[in-house]
Amino acid sequence: ATGPWPWLITRLRERATWRELGHALLFALVLWPLDALVVAFALAAPLHLAVTPLLMATAGGGEEAKVLKQWTVTTWPAASGIAVLGLLLLALCGYALGLAAGARAELTRVLVGAPREDDQEARVVELTRSRVRLVDAFEAERRRIERDLHDGAQQRLVALTMALGLARLDAPPGPLADQLAKAHGEAGKALEELRELIHGIHPKVLADYGLPAAVADAADRSAVPVDVTLELPGRLPQAVEAAAYFVVCEALANIGRHSGATRAAVTGGHRDGRLVLRVRDDGRGGADAAAGSGLTGLADRVSVLDGRLSLSSPPGGPTLLSVEIPCEPCDPRDPRTRTEPCA
Repeated sequence: ATGPWPWLITRLRERATWRELGHALLFALVLWPLDALVVAFALAAPLHLAVTPLLMATAGGGEEAKVLKQWTVTTWPAASGIAVLGLLLLALCGYALGLAAGARAELTRVLVGAPREDDQEARVVELTRSRVRLVDAFEAERRRIERDLHDGAQQRLVALTMALGLARLDAPPGPLADQLAKAHGEAGKALEELRELIHGIHPKVLADYGLPAAVADAADRSAVPVDVTLELPGRLPQAVEAAAYFVVCEALANIGRHSGATRAAVTGGHRDGRLVLRVRDDGRGGADAAAGSGLTGLADRVSVLDGRLSLSSPPGGPTLLSVEIPCEPCDPRDPRTRTEPCA
């Protein structure tokens, strides 16, 4: 709804409105008289002391001068000393006014201002940590699902396939044997699909042997010959390994489907506290990460880890996919990494 009444109701429901109203009342009733008193005292008293010689020369006829209407000065040395004192007090009061202005600004910020920069930074840090925790939990859940399927459903399906195969051997030729053969074939297909599903959720080779072995396995299954050169100092955090692996798999799948390439290469390593991966092919180029290639979601996944994914694919090729993810190798002997979600 639009109009003054909905706007007024919305404003009345906001806490910022009442903070602003409280600040306005405080300023109108308390702050401005206090500010005026502080400024008047901080400026008037030192200035009056500083002009004591002038008052003695004019109003006092050169013989005396009233200082702050409290005491009388009758000599020029005393008047000069009071003038110097007034100048010193003027500088000191200027500093005091600065402190008062800072206190007033802090009060205003507390009442009507935005959150402090430190608070905002703390919130950003907490959001980043919570985001990383969600990614780690997501990876842990994927590993649990993969383990349950591998140790549960897949083993049962293997047993079923073997039982059907033995039944085929014992069945005499006829309609029953044909049905058993068909069931055995369907069970084999289901087992193969389940294995592919498990591999897509979280490949066991990645969990057991790490990123280089998993990338080499993905290269062996690629439709295009792939050269792999990946040197890492050790295992990396689970989320980093998983994100890097699935980016490589998606890139190799796109190369096989769309690029027309005859060869591809995956290179990378750990440099300057970052995992760096490069996937290159000699295809026709012209790829667009935003055109439904599947890399957009992976780019979001990499960005959650404070990483960066970039694609260079000019028409005519070559295509280069680059991934950089900040991370440190996991060392079980290092107490700083024992609590990290490392592979």
